[in-house]
Amino acid sequence: MKVLPLLFLSLASVCAQTDYPPPPEATPRDGVPKGELIKFDFDRSRIFPGTTRAVTVYVPRQYDGTKPACLYVNQDGLQWKADVVFDNMLAKGELPVLIGVFVMHGRVKALDEKAALDRFNRSLEYDGLGPDYARFLIEELLPEVEKKTTSDGRKIILSKAAADRAIGGSSSGAICAFTAAWERPDSFSRVFSNVGTFVSLRGGDRYPGLIRKYEPKALRVFQVDGSNDNNIYGGDWWMANQMMDRALTFSGYDHWSIWGDGGHNGKHGTAVFPDAMRFLWTGWPTPVKAGASQNRMLNEILVPGEDWVQVWEGGKFTEGPASSANGEVFFNDIPNSKTYKIAADGKVSEFVGDSKRANGMAFGPDGRLFVAATGDEKILSYDAEGRATEVASGIKANDLVALHNGNLYITEPSSDPKAPSKIWLIKADGSKRVVDTGLKFTNGITASPDQTLLYVAESRSHWVWSYQIQPDGSLRHKQRYFWLHEADTADDSGADGMDVDADGRLYVATRIGVQVCDQAGRVNVILPTPNGKVSNVAIGGPNQNTLFVTAGDKVFQRKLKVRAAQSYQAPIKPKAPGL
Repeated sequence: MKVLPLLFLSLASVCAQTDYPPPPEATPRDGVPKGELIKFDFDRSRIFPGTTRAVTVYVPRQYDGTKPACLYVNQDGLQWKADVVFDNMLAKGELPVLIGVFVMHGRVKALDEKAALDRFNRSLEYDGLGPDYARFLIEELLPEVEKKTTSDGRKIILSKAAADRAIGGSSSGAICAFTAAWERPDSFSRVFSNVGTFVSLRGGDRYPGLIRKYEPKALRVFQVDGSNDNNIYGGDWWMANQMMDRALTFSGYDHWSIWGDGGHNGKHGTAVFPDAMRFLWTGWPTPVKAGASQNRMLNEILVPGEDWVQVWEGGKFTEGPASSANGEVFFNDIPNSKTYKIAADGKVSEFVGDSKRANGMAFGPDGRLFVAATGDEKILSYDAEGRATEVASGIKANDLVALHNGNLYITEPSSDPKAPSKIWLIKADGSKRVVDTGLKFTNGITASPDQTLLYVAESRSHWVWSYQIQPDGSLRHKQRYFWLHEADTADDSGADGMDVDADGRLYVATRIGVQVCDQAGRVNVILPTPNGKVSNVAIGGPNQNTLFVTAGDKVFQRKLKVRAAQSYQAPIKPKAPGL
């Protein structure tokens, strides 16, 4: 069955009414096959330990149990008279054959219900950003649903394709639905949101800004809200939903927002639910596609149609990509103490260099590859044949940058307050000294294209610091400068490796992806990686226009419109930033 585009004529009259009566599809009809409702409690979650919740599974008569069905998940249980709506719409061929999973939020039951209350997990599970609830559905609840059978013995088989999966809810259940799809667009691509709680309860007010900065995801969204929605301590729901609408429009998402004058309830959502389903499933089984963003920096750096490409997999944890003048790129497999080379033709081979727990890497102006050999507490350099020379010892180095004048700057992170993190300078004459201390776990390090500013990632905060490099190599005018976004699952950005392009943009590896900042210190773009991991970045390759990232046990690359500013080459003065 293929759902075709519809005109949705009923919405104009629905939105003008304040009582929002249920739609015709929500009334049972004679002769329409009725689906079966399977109910059970789920109390074996590891992600939300100790919780129990009621689950209702809708299985239509049209489902024969022999092939995967499409899926609709709804928070806060069975809403919208959805079982009746599905019966009627399926009978008319307006929806693909789908199974509905209606799940309540979790509760941790009190040990003595006469003396204590349950712990209610609704806000925790629904209002917070991050992947936990999506993981709960994908890894725990939906596999449990697939263990059930209908009364006549049909097995429940759910499609795993994002194109076949929708998710929805109301209020906190709505932001929960959006978050699940946002975090896992590989599992959910269609979202129904009624009076969504995109306000400041647990960070939902951040979404409009994030949507504008992230590379667009393959999601289709249907929003409902009314002018009499909540306006309380957490924010203004009516305005927040309009901000979501404008952000989705700005970023090219396939979405439809229906406005009315209703309050914070499910009346309007119930009234438009059939049309929401028609819109969300329009064009099925064709997958939802990501749209074109109006984000200027995003369009300045990304090549249309060019996506991430995996170039290596193996080992356990990769780090420190560095690009040479001839286009070769080197990276380390830290646990196995191996260094690999990506040739200009894309072939990967093992480099003869060997150092314990090799971490950050950088090329110098004479073509040598400098390596932070953390396990050896040394800085080593390698020539083209892989012969090693000790540059310095006694440094538990993490990352480093080599400037055109021969100076090396190195981060030595520490979690010990009695031995704070350090920034080292090794001059071209071999002398070394500490030029700053005290940052919260110094990590990635790079220089501005004109090589007058040094940028240092403070991994255990949300800052990248900026220093002015003095003629003698010392650092002055230390400032928290680049403000980074943090993952909801962490208390810091986890900022790691960094690089700059010739126009002065800073690329920072963080927990949520590669954050790209302008010279004024503001994140303009966020590029998630295919596996959700990134530890270091480098721009290089044969044409100096490819972004390489080390990501767990993988290395990815992506062609860009911009070119690298290699610190080992002569300084470049970029144009001034817009302020």
